[in-house]
Amino acid sequence: MQQHLPTIIDIARQLGISKSTVSRALTAHPNVSAKTRQRVLELAEQLDYQRNQLAISLLTNQTRTIGIMVPEFISFFFPKVIIGAQEVLAEAGYNVVICHSNESYETEVENAKALLASRVDGLIVSHTKETRNFDHFRIFQRKGVPVVFFNRVCEDMNVSKVTVNDYDGAFRAIEHLIQTGRRRIAHLAGPDSLPNSRNRLNGYRDALRHYGIAEEPELVISYDLTLEKANIYVNHLLNLPQPPDALFTINDPTAIEALKVIKSRGLRIPDDIAIVGFSNDPISALVEPGITTVSQPVSEIGQQAAALLMEQITDKDNTVPPRTIVLETQLIIRGSTVH
Repeated sequence: MQQHLPTIIDIARQLGISKSTVSRALTAHPNVSAKTRQRVLELAEQLDYQRNQLAISLLTNQTRTIGIMVPEFISFFFPKVIIGAQEVLAEAGYNVVICHSNESYETEVENAKALLASRVDGLIVSHTKETRNFDHFRIFQRKGVPVVFFNRVCEDMNVSKVTVNDYDGAFRAIEHLIQTGRRRIAHLAGPDSLPNSRNRLNGYRDALRHYGIAEEPELVISYDLTLEKANIYVNHLLNLPQPPDALFTINDPTAIEALKVIKSRGLRIPDDIAIVGFSNDPISALVEPGITTVSQPVSEIGQQAAALLMEQITDKDNTVPPRTIVLETQLIIRGSTVH
């Protein structure tokens, strides 16, 4: 049997005061005496009274809730971005609802519908690798709900975005490999549909060009970011008649998988082949040898995304245009490229 949930009517009846007085006491209205407010709060706690947030949101047109959508929780990256965003949002008095799409476009669309139905006040999102159609995010725009993209962004939507300088990070990684004597540098790239994958690929290509090294198409492989495929493609590269002497990967999980494959084949790192990853996953410093990587300011990505969203939410007159923030990366050199 469903239990009766206490309401302000129950509190008012037990205390012999009006519903409006109870309501004002619960919201710390100055017209209610401290003694009455204390009585109301004590009884509310005894009854385990919970304010009806749906009713409040209908009255104020605000839920004080922000939706955050991410494509995966396998790597450390997205959880740490969420933590950074939550710090800013909690300080502003907002709660967070987190949706995980597991890299599925269909799940992402359903998550978007659920957050819209929940009347979130704003959305922070990094889309899936499958996403090509962004209509489920454009609905938020049409309904006046601010959207901020991070990491994986929709370039066609006029909304605020937070990214890192993927191009420069990749360029510096390849430059480092070239300066350590590498000339056959392979790249395991992400899907072409992701702007950050394309930017890292462009940084790779331009660094080779800058140092007079011809790009070899057989050394560049775009894949779906699964570790199973990473394993297959690393083995493929090592089986080439002229295998690469260095490998630059789209992210650190791929670099770690590559390290395992290379070591299993009895090759020496970095003597036979060097490895550079991207993202500075904590595990990249714990494996042997430690993996040289491009570090991103992950917590700051979340903080900046939340700050941009709050900027849009508090802009009641719609005078603040969407902004794009590009954060810088840092090359962290470890034993996978130098002794």
